[in-house]
Amino acid sequence: MNPIMAARAYAAVQGGGGVSVTTSANAAASAGPNAAGGFADLLQNVMTQTTQATRVAEAQMAQSVQGQGNLIDVVTAISSAEASLETVMAVRDQVISAYQEIMRMPI
Repeated sequence: MNPIMAARAYAAVQGGGGVSVTTSANAAASAGPNAAGGFADLLQNVMTQTTQATRVAEAQMAQSVQGQGNLIDVVTAISSAEASLETVMAVRDQVISAYQEIMRMPI
């Protein structure tokens, strides 16, 4: 799995609403290194969305425990949060792998 596949998977999990991760990545890549909103901003947005998905899942679980939530909503929210977390971990693994590859290169 490469970072583009991970970003596409993340965008697919998040649905069609808003700007997708691949669109942001393509915009950042085509705008050049001096453009506002680079790779760091992309990572910040992904982490923010992952945190939000986790909080939504927690809120759904709390409502379910109180007897106010729907089980389908809880399962959906947990699945979304889990997929987001797995995507972030896959991207993290790829970044670490790329860093290690760079460090192994001869000078």
